[in-house]
Amino acid sequence: MEIKNLTCINCPLGCAIKVEMDGETILHVKGNTCKRGEVYARREVTAPVRMVTSTVRVTGGTLPVLSVKTREPIPKEKIFACVQALKVIELLAPVHAGDVVLKNAADTGVDIVATKNVALVKS
Repeated sequence: MEIKNLTCINCPLGCAIKVEMDGETILHVKGNTCKRGEVYARREVTAPVRMVTSTVRVTGGTLPVLSVKTREPIPKEKIFACVQALKVIELLAPVHAGDVVLKNAADTGVDIVATKNVALVKS
C-alpha cells in the first residue's frame, strides 16, 4: 500500500490531500474539503494534466510576442512537446484573442489560442 501526498490546486485553500493506493487502484482520498479536491487528487495520481501558457513571435505587430495558452489542460507528459512546437511559430499581425495559434498541439486534440490582441503596425 502506498500513500501519495498532494496539495490541491483547485482553489486558494490548498488542501493537503492523502491518496491511499494499492498499485494502480485508489482506495481512499482524504483531506479534501470539497468534491473538486477529490476529483483533482484522483486525476493527479492516475493521469495528471496541466494548462500550458507560453508566448509566440509576431511579425508586423504592435508587440513582438503574443501570450498563448492551451484551450484546456493537456496530459502532463505532452507539455515539453507542446512548448517545442510553439518555438517555431511566428504569426503575422493582426492577431485576435481566441485565434487558434496551433491546432492539435502535440497530438493532444487541444488547440493553443491567443490570449490577447496584437494590432498591425500602421505605416
